[in-house]
Order: sequence, then C-alpha cells, then structure tokens
Amino acid sequence: MHTHRTEVVVIGAGLAGIATALELLDLNVPAILLDGAPGGKPGGQANEAFGGMLLSNTPEQARNKIKDSPELLLADWHNAACFSGEDHWPKRWAELYAEQNRPMIYDWLKQRGIRFFPSVQWVERGLYGNGNSVPRYHIAWGCGRGVVQTLLQQLDAHPNRNRLTFLNGHRVNTLNLSDGKVTGCQGTTSHEHNTFTVAATHTVVCTGGINGNLEKVRQHWDPCYGPAPENLLSGSSPDADGAMHDEVAKAGGQVVNLNQMWNYAAGIRHPEPAFADHGLSLIPPRSALWMDRHGRRIGPMPLVTGFDTHDLCKQVGNLPGQISWQVMNYRIAVRELAVSGTDTNPDFRDGKLLRVVWNSLRGGDPALMDWLIAQCPDVVSANTPEELAAKMNQAAGNKDIHTEDMIRDIRAYDNNIARGKKLHNDDQIRRLNQLRNWLPDRFRTCNLQPIIDSNGGPLIAIREQLISRKSMGGMQTDTQSRVLNQVGEAIPGLYAAGEATGFGGGGISGIRSLEGTFLSNCILNGRRAAQSIAGQL
Repeated sequence: MHTHRTEVVVIGAGLAGIATALELLDLNVPAILLDGAPGGKPGGQANEAFGGMLLSNTPEQARNKIKDSPELLLADWHNAACFSGEDHWPKRWAELYAEQNRPMIYDWLKQRGIRFFPSVQWVERGLYGNGNSVPRYHIAWGCGRGVVQTLLQQLDAHPNRNRLTFLNGHRVNTLNLSDGKVTGCQGTTSHEHNTFTVAATHTVVCTGGINGNLEKVRQHWDPCYGPAPENLLSGSSPDADGAMHDEVAKAGGQVVNLNQMWNYAAGIRHPEPAFADHGLSLIPPRSALWMDRHGRRIGPMPLVTGFDTHDLCKQVGNLPGQISWQVMNYRIAVRELAVSGTDTNPDFRDGKLLRVVWNSLRGGDPALMDWLIAQCPDVVSANTPEELAAKMNQAAGNKDIHTEDMIRDIRAYDNNIARGKKLHNDDQIRRLNQLRNWLPDRFRTCNLQPIIDSNGGPLIAIREQLISRKSMGGMQTDTQSRVLNQVGEAIPGLYAAGEATGFGGGGISGIRSLEGTFLSNCILNGRRAAQSIAGQL
C-alpha cells in the first residue's frame, strides 16, 4: 500500500473539487486532489453540463435592464424551495448564496477568464409565484467543459502548483477514522489496482450525488412523482453512485433529503449511449403539444416547459406508464428544441457569438433535429397526422395511440390559434405570449405556430420519459462546509462540497431549484471549505 501525507485531501476532481483545490493554492495550503475516473479526464459531470448559472446583480443583468437584489433572490428561493422546519442549514446556505453569489462566483470566474453570454435567460418562472421573478440564468461561454478546463489550466499554471499533488485514477472507498476524527482516506488505483492511503488533517468529499445509480434513485424516489419508474433513464455518469454518502454516514455524518432530486420530464434514449440506460435531457419546445401515452393532450393545465420543472416531473410521473409524447412540426422543433449539455450546444461550447445570433435570427439550426430524427429511436417524423400516429405506435412497440382522438386534440389547438388574438382561450397560448415578452425567449419561441401547417414542415413526435439528473439532498454541512453529525456538530477533519451535499447544507434548493444553482454552488461550497480550513472565512 502506497501512503501519501498532506494537509488536505480533496476527494473528487469535479468542479467542486477543482474549486476547492484552486482556493487552497490561493491560500498556500498543501493538498492532494484525487480523481477516481480511470480515463484521466478531471472535471466530472461539469464537462457535460450546459454551463448555466443563477446569478444576480451582474453587469449582464444591468445591460438588460433587469432590476434584482439579494432580497428578491432570497424571497424567490424560499418560495420555490418550500423549506421545512428542519431545513436550518439549507436556509443558511440559501441566504449565503443570495448575499455572496456575485463576489464568490461571478467575480471569481470573471477574474479567471470565464465570460458569459450577453443576454440573460429567464428560466423556471414558476406557475404561481414560485419561480424566478426576473431573468437570472447566465450561460458561460464554453459551457460546463469550458469552465472546468479553464480552471484546470489555472490550477496547472498556479504559482503554488508545487503545493498540489494531482492523482488520477485513485478511487476512494473508505474514510480513515481515529478517535472520532476523519484523518484521510484509502482506496484503489484503476491502472494497477494497487491500494493507497492518504493521511490528512482535513478531508473534503466532492464525489457528486447518487443519480448515476438508478437503484439508489429508485430507493429514495419521492412518491410525489408517482411510483419509482422501471423505465427511468440516466443523465448522470455511473460514477455518481452515492458510495461516499454511505462512507460519510458510517463516519457519523448526517445524509439527508435524498428524496429531493432535480430530474427532468423530457428524457429520450441517447442515440450513442455510453452506459446502460443512458439518456439525453431535452429542453422541450414550448409550442409543442404535450400528450399522454395515448396521444391525448395532457390537461386540464397544459404542460409547457420553462415554468416549473418540479411540476412537470410530478405530472409525467403520475401518468399511466410514465410515458409522454410531444407533437410538433419541423419549424417548431428547429427553432425551439435543444438538448442539455456541452456537445449538443456546439456554438456555445466553441464561443461562436455570431453563429448563435445568426441561428436565432433565421429560426434555428436544423443540424440537431436532423440528427435526432435520423438516429434516435424515440423521434419519428411523418407528413400526415395519421402516418405520424402509426409511426408513434411502431416506435412504442404497441398500439396505445388513439389516432382520431390525437388528431382531434391537435386540431382543437390549431383552431384556437386560427380564431385570432381576441378569441384565444388556451393556457398554453397565454404562456407562449408571456414567454415572448422577454426578447431572448422571443428569438427562440415561435409566434403561435399551429401544429398541422403545410408551411411548417413534416410533423414530428418525440417519445419521452423521466430522466435522472441531479441530487438535491446529501451530506449535511454548515456554511463552513463542515460535515455535521447526528446532533448537528461538526465532525473533526471532515468537509464536503458540491452535489455530494445537495449543493450545500444537504439540500440548498429544497424541493425545487430556480435552475442554474448547481455549477455555481459547487464553486461556492468548495471555496468556503478551503477558506474554512485555512481560517480565512
């Protein structure tokens, strides 16, 4: 067994671990950063993330004439989260985020060369005052991968780089304990399967959530989303298996709120899967009709994305079979549909501002939709609604679609649009009009586009199911990122950051995220852990 000794060991080289290590170097604290991934590609799931962050009081908001404040952000946060009386530390973390997101996250990233898209997006608006009152979603140029790769370059070029030992392929499976204090960790290397141990004064766990382990996800599934789905897709790496949650619990740490997850309702099977049940998470078209497994429009309140992801998952999770369809035409799909992630957004990934603007002005880039139609088994296209229904049944492997009923629902919606503005009477139309009041959404939302339209291109149907994404519960931490025991006291030597902690306190977002609170909290949690260790809070 190979033994290492250091002041701080950081377990996990995702964004939270990288931010922790970078802050430790800034404070001249020696550390070892362990990355369990066998391929030697640090960055974790942030490498695949779209890269949006919820930020307030930024220059981008000012340029877009958005009036925001820490008080308004915190009020929105509480309305969305629905904290319980037991959520003391999640509430404290939310207060800290509202007060400190500008200096601790935005300014810190800008100082390290991260740039943001000029317009601010308005996501999670809420259905009944439980969302963002104003636009706050900032997209980082380069997406999630651009953020982590930039920070990794900063690590490598840091003046105190000799204070950091970076070990790839070192997977931790046990925390070391001595007299109630965590004194490091041990595990195995992926290349030679040798064992190793790290003796450290401080241990920071940054190993992600549980949502890559579908067995654990089903074990902790909240019944508000219906029964635990047998057909659940995975949008998280299998490395996010929750193993270190179990180790922290063995060490006496509280692990709470694992039923709180940020899953998505519009998952499809990945055309090029990298692991079992691998799915893609769609950002669904707002102008599409969301139907149940029989092709009937879901209601009475129609489902429209961009308002309340938590509610969408509840609605779809309680449908028979937990299967839904979205029906649209090619024009809607090209302009409005997107897929969450770095590589499915190449213009943002590569920082091509002119191309982003050009695609917005011309009604979208057809490349993504053409790829999905050609390669994804959950996407079908046809020239008539009758032909579409037949292909939907073929894709599902059954005869669940009621063709006449589906066509009747589509035509009822189209006829409502055709009656004109004074006679519109449909909640989806009302929401579409509200979405288009905000200029960035106007560019990517059709102007009341009917579904059956000879000028709209072929009809498209997408078969969707729930997809597992992010853990919003986890190891309970105080605002110094110290892991707390069963009586709320800090366990000596043990810290945690990022998704492992539910992004702060064991569930900083409660039951509902305002979206964009994931990458940003990895940074806030990690920096707070390092500052606490160095006595520099």
